[in-house]
Amino acid sequence: MNIESLLLEGIADCFEQVFGAKAENLSLQLTRKEFEGNYTFVTFPYGKITGKKPDEAAKMIGDFLQSTMPIVEKYNIIKGFLNISIQQAAWFEVFQKAFENEKFGYSASNGKKVMVEYSSPNTNKPLHLGHLRNNFLGFSVSQILQAAGYEVMMTNLVNDRGIHICKSMLAYQKLGKGETPESEGVKGDKLVGDYYVQFDRFYKEQIKELVAQYTAENPSENLEKIQERAEKNAPAILEAQEMLKRWETGDKKTVDLWKKMNGWVYAGFDETYKSIGIHFDKIYYESSTYLLGKEVVTEGLSKNVFFQKPDGSVWIDLTNDGLDQKLLLRGDGTSVYITQDLGTADLKYRDFPMQKSVYVVGNEQDYHFKVLQLCMQKLGRPYADGIYHLSYGMVELPSGKMKSREGTVVDADDLVAGMVEIAAQRTAELGKIADFTEEEATKLYQMLALGALKYYLLRVDPKKKMMFNPEESIDFQGDTGVYIQYTHAKISAIVRRADSLNMAYNVSSFAGLQKLEKIEQEIIQTISLFPRKVQDSAENYSPAEIAGYAYELSKLYSRFYAELSIFNEENPEVRSFRIALSALTARVIKYAMQFLGVEVPSRM
Repeated sequence: MNIESLLLEGIADCFEQVFGAKAENLSLQLTRKEFEGNYTFVTFPYGKITGKKPDEAAKMIGDFLQSTMPIVEKYNIIKGFLNISIQQAAWFEVFQKAFENEKFGYSASNGKKVMVEYSSPNTNKPLHLGHLRNNFLGFSVSQILQAAGYEVMMTNLVNDRGIHICKSMLAYQKLGKGETPESEGVKGDKLVGDYYVQFDRFYKEQIKELVAQYTAENPSENLEKIQERAEKNAPAILEAQEMLKRWETGDKKTVDLWKKMNGWVYAGFDETYKSIGIHFDKIYYESSTYLLGKEVVTEGLSKNVFFQKPDGSVWIDLTNDGLDQKLLLRGDGTSVYITQDLGTADLKYRDFPMQKSVYVVGNEQDYHFKVLQLCMQKLGRPYADGIYHLSYGMVELPSGKMKSREGTVVDADDLVAGMVEIAAQRTAELGKIADFTEEEATKLYQMLALGALKYYLLRVDPKKKMMFNPEESIDFQGDTGVYIQYTHAKISAIVRRADSLNMAYNVSSFAGLQKLEKIEQEIIQTISLFPRKVQDSAENYSPAEIAGYAYELSKLYSRFYAELSIFNEENPEVRSFRIALSALTARVIKYAMQFLGVEVPSRM
């Protein structure tokens, strides 16, 4: 039974029968804690429809609901706000239906398909903190969409070619001396990433030398133009560009080096993905798709959607769409970033004819995805309107922004390892795992570390940039993943104790119960909101809504645990009900955290 939906239907009936009008976009709010009631209807927006003052309209609606809906116990009015109290029998029915539904919160299939593309790493560096927010967002959104009834395909487009990859390759070619991950005892993605940093160092040295040379040759020339000319003419970047051309023409030596170094990186990525609990249904590679993009460019030219400049480069004019002209293919025939996205978009739709294609990419690419969607709309692609850029803000540290090419990023593997150390230290301080084996303790530390990390990165609205604080994220109190994990473990201990004492807590064991305490009613009402929260979160592509819900439910249960007795309760029906309420709360917390990609322990 969905009480909120029933109330909205009743209010709609009231508008038709009492006020003789149809009202659209009706909504309810949860009654604020300082007032009596469960749901609040605000009458101010409907003054023209009712023709009544807010308080008068509220009374007429309240009277109608109370006379026509048995679930409505009473109501009160505070300055146009109609606060509605629900009969306790209705809350018992809501609880029973949720308790008996093992998949409460999950929706039946809606027949719609969604593809979520996330991670999308470059094969010139290991995964870092920024990648973690991307991976956790993509995985969580996928889980939430599945729970909301969508068929979801999780994909990863690996950026395994291009000028950035050639930079690492060139640096290794010049400085590598035959090093391998095995010879150096490091993960392959880290080894390749080190060479990307080294390229940037000698590239900057060359720029510095050229700036000095150009300045001496022409002291009156604008400094910005000198800097730009130096960046374009530095030998390192010219060599990297030549390497890219050789790769695109299939030069064996270049391709062999590319395969070897990418192989090292893939092995490193796989290790990291496994450790953070991330996986994909399908992986695409830019090296296999960028030529498809050239076919789309040719098609666009033939349809006069794109145009060619005298130098042979291909563009699209989006000035009438509020943007500008966008390069789609260089004059020398080499691809730009968007080229492969054009082809990959077609390929993805052939593989999985979806209604929605979600790209989880940082907000620095907002313009790029506007262009991509406009290109596909103008080409008449059936999936074009469903392209959605899940744009998220960057993660910053107290020390400032991270830069891969300068080697100032926080490595994902190192961060997870550091979080595990903090989890072990904090747990030891509490002294609550003395009976754990070493293996159990190690598993718990990993679970707490990843739970803290994922929750902290997902609790913030994706669109906002955020500051990451490792110490704060793993606090056992407050709005943290660890607090929610601890709450689940505490409830699990209660259920285990009840089971060990053979205490019944099925619906029949408290069938005669007729009265709820206020906090019990609040928990049931909050639990009843879970399916809607999942749907809202799916619609908004926002795991933050589920994170906030899990935290609020955990706080409510902590209040319940502090205010009411469970095992010392003398009334057996009340005791059975409280155990059942605990078990249902644990299940909902588990599902909510599962949608965030977070495991919850049963012991802690």
